[in-house]
Amino acid sequence: MDSSTWTLIVVVALVCAAVLGAAVVLLLRLVRTRRELRRAGLPTGPRWVFWGAVAYLVLPTDLLPDPVYLDDIGVLLLALRSMSAPLRAARLTGRLPGRGKGRASADGAPLGPPDAPV
Repeated sequence: MDSSTWTLIVVVALVCAAVLGAAVVLLLRLVRTRRELRRAGLPTGPRWVFWGAVAYLVLPTDLLPDPVYLDDIGVLLLALRSMSAPLRAARLTGRLPGRGKGRASADGAPLGPPDAPV
């Protein structure tokens, strides 16, 4: 094989490794979100969302072959979005202290960003 073929193989391997790394990072964020929901006493949503996303990442049967983790990343993003929605809502309404971008009054109306004057 010539050098251009080896270059192509190395580039494809690096892209696959980067996409796999992104999938693992999303999986860790999903686990942290579930743990944070449990600590806050909020509903964690349907259990099948979390376990379905984990199983889809781990199992070899996918829409796309496993070296291409784009479908796995999509499933993880959807699960993360659906699981973090109650957490964001609780932060915005002031029922949960945390890293939320907005504050809320006693009736739930947003007051603005945390650094805005009251």
